[in-house]
Amino acid sequence: MTREDQIVLVERYFAAVDGETLDALLETLTTECVFTVETHGVRLVGHEAIAGMFRRLWASHRRVLHHRFTHVPDPDGNRIASRFTVENSEHDGSLVTKSNCNFFEIEGGQFSAVAVYMAGPNTLDRG
Repeated sequence: MTREDQIVLVERYFAAVDGETLDALLETLTTECVFTVETHGVRLVGHEAIAGMFRRLWASHRRVLHHRFTHVPDPDGNRIASRFTVENSEHDGSLVTKSNCNFFEIEGGQFSAVAVYMAGPNTLDRG
């Protein structure tokens, strides 16, 4: 994948997260993708576990938004790092803003691993 392809894949992943489109999100992940929240000791493997986490995220918030990206693609290493702002709109109308960073590993045009470094409370729990 080129640098541009990697950036498109990351932004497609986050568009699916923000749009709450599970099928589109899972299309960006290998079936045995390892998803970790490094700052909170979470480790999930595979579509079923990851899908459950995202369903809980969406149910727990009125809306989530990822934007203001800075991407550092590494096509030779099949990985990309992305720093971004997360805005979680809560059901009570409040807004929580965080600065996060994700590290993605790529195999065959999909993410085989996603490592999340999250500021503040964990919004991606095990369930």
